[in-house]
Amino acid sequence: MTITAPQQTSVKRSLPALGLFFLSPLVAEFLLGNIPITAFYAIITLAPLYGGGAVLIRELVRRRGWGYPTVVILALAYGVIEEGITTQSLFNPNYADLRLLDPGHISALGMGAPWTVFVLGLHTVWSITIPIVLMESVSRRPREPWLGKVGLSVYGALFLAGVVATTAFGYTKDSFRASAGQDVGVGIAIVVLVAVAVWVGRRTPRRTTGSVPSAWIVGGAALVLSSGWMVVNDQVKNGWLEAILLLAIEVLAVFVLVTWSRRTGWTRMHTLAAAGGALLTYAWHAFPEAPVFDAPRSADLIGNAVFALLAVALLISATIRCDKFGDS
Repeated sequence: MTITAPQQTSVKRSLPALGLFFLSPLVAEFLLGNIPITAFYAIITLAPLYGGGAVLIRELVRRRGWGYPTVVILALAYGVIEEGITTQSLFNPNYADLRLLDPGHISALGMGAPWTVFVLGLHTVWSITIPIVLMESVSRRPREPWLGKVGLSVYGALFLAGVVATTAFGYTKDSFRASAGQDVGVGIAIVVLVAVAVWVGRRTPRRTTGSVPSAWIVGGAALVLSSGWMVVNDQVKNGWLEAILLLAIEVLAVFVLVTWSRRTGWTRMHTLAAAGGALLTYAWHAFPEAPVFDAPRSADLIGNAVFALLAVALLISATIRCDKFGDS
């Protein structure tokens, strides 16, 4: 069968979407150190959920000409879907036998304050937003849709399949079920977040004057803030204090990034630098992280090094491409 020139162009335009489909689970689970390189095959089962969600969010936002604030809010909605519906870790008191909800437990909601803040932050920043920024940074068309209607439908179906499969798998492994009230709460949260995302997307961003730090400073600030966020989760033992500190760092990060990004001197390189700093936090944090899959410590460390090197290589490539194409 002969592939025509328009078909070749369509396939080429859709390649970044395919890259994002696999980059999202790579960052979310493998770079973090949750899953060792010996279980790399798991990417096939993880990609529909993580990658499908990331591609859908990116395409829907770019089709409407919206920006990264909308991406971030929809990424938070994705986190609520994954942890509130598919895994139910927001409500399961003994999820993965870890007792994640004991610290800072909110009995009225059946949730743990620090775990909720932490896991939703992970998905918002690393599972969805950072992979989108990275893939757009290496693309010639960072603000244009990569998929047609058929492609969007395919990735939508993959995401739905990922949600259903992950939920069904969880049900076979754990008898826990969220209450009807918790399910309703999750549904309301998702609807509200989507509505806020649409509202933010439709607003015309206000640009202000003022100096913007260099991309190196932005990247360094992102690395420090995200590293501090991880250290708080690892080291602070009081649940309520942990939740407060995590939220404080998040508020500070949002304030700084929003303030800087509204200024006229902010460029794609600054956006990439912010994502890159946070990406490097995952890279170093993988080494003390204990994987959920059993693996020899040597293989785990080798895998962490491989994924960290790949992350650095991707950042270098994205920086070169971003510098070449500028803000086009």
